[in-house]
Amino acid sequence: MPKIVSILFLSFILLSCSQQTEESPNQKIDYAVVLHGGAGNTNPDSMSELNRAAYKAKLEEALNVGIDLLEQGQDAEKVIESVIHILEDSPLFNAGKGAVFNHDGFHELDASVMLGKNLQAGAVAGVSDIKHPITAAITVMKESEHVMLSGKGASQFAREQGLEIVDSGYFSTPPRYESLQRALKAEKHGTVGCVVLDKKGNLAAGTSTGGMTNKKYGRVGDSPIIGAGTYAKNSTCAVSATGHGEFFIRYTVAHEISALMEYKGMSVQAAANEVIMHRLKDIEANGGVIAVDKDGNIAMPFNTNMMFRASANSNGEKFIGIFK
Repeated sequence: MPKIVSILFLSFILLSCSQQTEESPNQKIDYAVVLHGGAGNTNPDSMSELNRAAYKAKLEEALNVGIDLLEQGQDAEKVIESVIHILEDSPLFNAGKGAVFNHDGFHELDASVMLGKNLQAGAVAGVSDIKHPITAAITVMKESEHVMLSGKGASQFAREQGLEIVDSGYFSTPPRYESLQRALKAEKHGTVGCVVLDKKGNLAAGTSTGGMTNKKYGRVGDSPIIGAGTYAKNSTCAVSATGHGEFFIRYTVAHEISALMEYKGMSVQAAANEVIMHRLKDIEANGGVIAVDKDGNIAMPFNTNMMFRASANSNGEKFIGIFK
């Protein structure tokens, strides 16, 4: 009898240890960074392996910059700026150097940033001579009493603040010009964005774009609008969006994801899916978001064929993708 009891007791201990291992919580995430380079309906068969490799290499370059800065303990705001600089400097994306042309053959760039710790935010819209619009947005947030500046006023402010000003021709690239000449039936999207959870537990989000090809009348999309294309709140999440801006504005997409988490107790993945895969998809609005919550959980849903995206966290998990 004692032998049977001993065997049963040993079995119980082994079973308990096994269950404890399976049910133990995941390792705490000290930081996370997620970035996107726009969403669209490009067919996988129409993108060459060479182009895929080029996009993935640039996404990885930007991601590694974010990882390095977060490892050093840099604030989320600094990480956002540095990561988006990499994407703004690349002609591959519709932001900064690769910004699309408007109807009149010029460039009008937008950007925004928001900090989750205090809800501070800054944005610029319709600028044509600021090399790094994301830096201009951060400067508006930190050095002015305003949230958004536009057009010539934003450029004047940037010059007074010592930001790098360039001739508008800097943003011109042959592929974007050809896109304008073809008068695309389906507009080209390639907005860039980044969301971060830093080691201090602070969230931040930033977005930068050249807008829509062939846009008219000084059109402004969701990217520079806080709550539509960008939102961050430490108690919920940080979000950066990409897609058909008019719908993202009407549905206040970025804030809606945060609100679903705050008021309905949804996870970041469930909230992001609800907005992108149901509410927007039901009205045939195309796009996607990247999001990270206060615990480092990541969501990257999109209802298009593809979205340039990448993510990493302090546990060594790393992802880079284009298509579904």
